[in-house]
Amino acid sequence: MTIKPIKNDDQYYKALKRLDEIFDAPANSPEGDEAEILSILIENFENEYYQIDSPDPIEAIRIRMEEMDLKQKDLVPFIGSKSKTSEVLNRKQKLTLEMIRKLTEKLNISANVLISNYALE
Repeated sequence: MTIKPIKNDDQYYKALKRLDEIFDAPANSPEGDEAEILSILIENFENEYYQIDSPDPIEAIRIRMEEMDLKQKDLVPFIGSKSKTSEVLNRKQKLTLEMIRKLTEKLNISANVLISNYALE
């Protein structure tokens, strides 16, 4: 296969199909090198045309809670009291800078996600 930049969906799907065919090729082989280059081209195309928006901060916290099997009470040390934690998770109160710092460190959520603007209810 001749490797070219991916410029449209048809080329993208052909590249995905080819990558699937050679995915398990040994490293440092011609097909292994082709797979590595195709992966980069596919990733670049996806980043440009199929971007997935980050979740809003509260959604990100809830996702991480589910992943870590945490309950609302488990966030009290990072957010404050039980009532404050409830208010934040129910979008009645915004996250503070101190909450963001603690959540970033303890839950390994990107500060860039947590500082994003979101609506209160």
